[in-house]
Amino acid sequence: MTIIAEVPAPTRIVFGTDGWRAKVADDFTFENVRRCADGVAEYVASRGEHARGVVVAYDRRFASEHFAMTAAEVLLARDIPVAFAAHAVPTQMSSYEVVERGAAAGIVITASHNPWTDNGFKVKSASGSAAGPEILSVLEARIAANGGTAIERRPFADAEAAGLVERFDPFTGYERFLRRTLDLDALRAADIHVLVEPMWGSGAGWIPRLLAGGRIRVTELHRERNPYFGGVNPEPIRPNIDEALATLGRGGYDLGLLLDGDADRAGAADERGVFIHQLQVFGLLMYYLVEYRGLRDPVVKSVNTTSMAERLGVRYGVAVHETPVGFKYVGPKMIETGSMMGGEESGGFGFGMHLPERDGIYTDLLLLDLFLRERAAGRWPVSNAIAHLHEIAGPSFYQRVDVHVDRAAYPALKDRLLVELQRSAPTTLAGQPVSRTDALTTRDGFKFFIADGSWLLVRFSGTEPLVRVYTEATSQAAMEAIIAAGETLVRGA
Repeated sequence: MTIIAEVPAPTRIVFGTDGWRAKVADDFTFENVRRCADGVAEYVASRGEHARGVVVAYDRRFASEHFAMTAAEVLLARDIPVAFAAHAVPTQMSSYEVVERGAAAGIVITASHNPWTDNGFKVKSASGSAAGPEILSVLEARIAANGGTAIERRPFADAEAAGLVERFDPFTGYERFLRRTLDLDALRAADIHVLVEPMWGSGAGWIPRLLAGGRIRVTELHRERNPYFGGVNPEPIRPNIDEALATLGRGGYDLGLLLDGDADRAGAADERGVFIHQLQVFGLLMYYLVEYRGLRDPVVKSVNTTSMAERLGVRYGVAVHETPVGFKYVGPKMIETGSMMGGEESGGFGFGMHLPERDGIYTDLLLLDLFLRERAAGRWPVSNAIAHLHEIAGPSFYQRVDVHVDRAAYPALKDRLLVELQRSAPTTLAGQPVSRTDALTTRDGFKFFIADGSWLLVRFSGTEPLVRVYTEATSQAAMEAIIAAGETLVRGA
């Protein structure tokens, strides 16, 4: 008997909070990468910016370099020159190269912190920031129209031989770029021992190399390429980084610096191996910029980020702007408001004096600079610097729970939960009345507040099929009660 397989409909490709991501060989295929690249090519062509070219980079995930070459071939067929990474690089290096070269756009093949089975397609604007809604609407319209059609491509080797492809290694230029705003020599001279955890990702080797040649000692874990990421999601949060925390806990190190799989997100841990959560990192960075850099420009934070920002804003006279989740919102808002920094709960931070895009390597180096300055002020070891932050910015007990959902059922479940969560909204949290409820502007969920400033956020991920439940509370007990209530609300609904 002959079985005739049905021809599947073209994949519906939608860019979430940070690019399009999907499972390799399921939806993330060479054909769909060509469709995405065709969208970028159409955007560049519609603006008459062929000559400016496009930067194409990739991470260490399975076959990323081959997917990147596939994307480049589509651009090259439209006579758009390509600057192509000579090897896997951190995602922010594409932002740096776009700005440095004056390119029309950038493409990065990466799924960031997603499971090892996934890959993804990120787009950078000419400013180096994540492509905003105005660019993504053009891309998505083109992608929706090109499904099932043959997309022209030019063989990569042929185009390279014709001089349309330039291979680039960003390290030297990036180091020079860093020195405009950071004293690398002072960091190198510090007599301390730092543990770096790049999580097998494309950030491996960068911090040790940038800090080489001085008294500082840097030990790096998991620097080899491993597309399996040791069996964990390459996101620098617990329990994924528990091995690094245990290493710190055994002694001999002054602090730990963490990166995610494509190194655009950062994290840290103190000398005891205690994780410094992402909301604390936001507070530390804002404190560093106002206290040690003397800056008073605005700050941008996503809706799932710390209330310490507002308290520090009042203390130092700094305006704080809030956006939906995703650097496609944070980056443009930074540019619009002339912000000194922008950040989100996932550990991504951008800086007005650097790039309006997340850079985990730069963030980690700024944290290192902060802790060294705190040491000079008598607040050492790192745990004492954290305690000082909370003395001036208030408490921050934070937790996030991810409720995983079947991918196929996710869209319908999201629509249903948006109704049911509103209908069954909590009236109390941690024994206190809910004083305010905010519906997220992107229709992604709800945020509930109580009088002491503690909050519960329930939102739907824009990059994975899961519902995220977050809380920031003023005590450990309140945090535990609020996160339990949020998880029950989601699972019950």
